[in-house]
Amino acid sequence: MEPILEIKGIKKHFPVTKGLLFSKINGWIKAVDGVNLSIGPQETLGLVGESGCGKTTIAKLILMMEVLTEGSILFRGKDLKDFDGGDLAAYRKCVQAVFQNPFSSLDPRMQVGSIISEPLWVNRVMSKKEIEQRVATVLDAVGLDPRVAKKYPHEFSGGQRQRIAIARALSSNPQLVILDEPVSSQDVSIRAQLLNLLKDLQHSLGISFLLIAHDLATVRYMSNKISVMYLGKIVESAPCDDLYINPLHPYSQALLLASLPDHPDSKRTKSMLSGEVPSPLNPPDGCHFHTRCPRTREACSQNNPTFKEVHPGHFVACSLYE
Repeated sequence: MEPILEIKGIKKHFPVTKGLLFSKINGWIKAVDGVNLSIGPQETLGLVGESGCGKTTIAKLILMMEVLTEGSILFRGKDLKDFDGGDLAAYRKCVQAVFQNPFSSLDPRMQVGSIISEPLWVNRVMSKKEIEQRVATVLDAVGLDPRVAKKYPHEFSGGQRQRIAIARALSSNPQLVILDEPVSSQDVSIRAQLLNLLKDLQHSLGISFLLIAHDLATVRYMSNKISVMYLGKIVESAPCDDLYINPLHPYSQALLLASLPDHPDSKRTKSMLSGEVPSPLNPPDGCHFHTRCPRTREACSQNNPTFKEVHPGHFVACSLYE
């Protein structure tokens, strides 16, 4: 089955400059450095990793908020670089996002109905009456009374605001929604409600999700596949249960060890990670993780490991498996 979205060897390097008037490029921050991903119909891909590893940069590249340095992003088999004006309008209608903080992602000066309907007005795909009906439909779909369309964001709780943000993303009937830490700012009970809502919406509407999160429990509950990212690169990718039951890369193993246990009485295992994440301005030679890896060998600092399939559907970039 053809993927909804396919990412091939994308890179995003940000210049580091010195000086104001006659600035000079001193180096490049390699935020994303050769990433491959694919998301199928009605599939959720979880993207995990420490802060600063490049997850949100990938989301911005997909949303065309940043320009690719290298590589290609294909939507329904067509490269975004080849899109004309009509294709771009259709793409923006089909790909939406829900961000981490609903307190900053919703305009406090706009009524809820105007916030939700804004993508429809921009794309000019409906009449005024149809837009009002669509707003009422998506508010009902996320568990809110359609009459709240006349209210402002400050009149709602944090969980309700995130439901409004989800309704806005759904208003244009998208095929792919990027969820960038969608529940991390909510209480635990609210998180569960929102995650169940997202799963129900995916089932009823047939949407695909790219889920960016730190919380490994959230990722496991939501995802079909998981890709683990470290310092701009994907180090492991596998079906969800495979990765949790048998993580292969030492970084994936460390992330799982550092997460909360399934039961409060379970014994915590000491984390394998030591030291700080290296700077993306000057990443280590060879495997980027070798400076923190408890199983590092001499070859790790010299050779960049290839991303290879170790088990069916389970890929890893580590010299231990070469």
